[in-house]
Amino acid sequence: MNYNIRKIREDEYNLLDDFIYEAIFIPDGVEPPPKSIIYQPDLQVYVKDFGQEKDDICFVAEVNGTVIGAVWVRDMNDYGHIADGVPSFAISLYKEYRNFGIGTELMKTMLAELKRKGYKSSSLAVQKANYAVKMYKKVGFVVIDENEEEYIMVCKF
Repeated sequence: MNYNIRKIREDEYNLLDDFIYEAIFIPDGVEPPPKSIIYQPDLQVYVKDFGQEKDDICFVAEVNGTVIGAVWVRDMNDYGHIADGVPSFAISLYKEYRNFGIGTELMKTMLAELKRKGYKSSSLAVQKANYAVKMYKKVGFVVIDENEEEYIMVCKF
């Protein structure tokens, strides 16, 4: 599949609302939550006022000029937060574009950007049952903590 990865444009920040919804892991057989769930404070931390802080960085993947996925980081107090100054990841692709390696390339692009900007590490939280755990490990994340449902993972540069 032909795709292009580039930095998000300011006029596209609103797309992150769609992608935070797409990032919610829904196990097989579980009814997806209503789209309005993205307005809950624990999800708004990922998208509210994106682009206003120096740690707000986002890359998108596009196919035929249409944005089909995004990876973004910010220094936020989210599920994967381990320390101030350590950006936390969010990533998602529309379902029909998953399993083509696009997510892996988005992750690699962001990790290279963070390293280039002088960050020493980044973090994320992921549900243990999420197939993305394998991809995160492949690009260099390791599990540093866990609870009943999630892993907290870190990638050091």
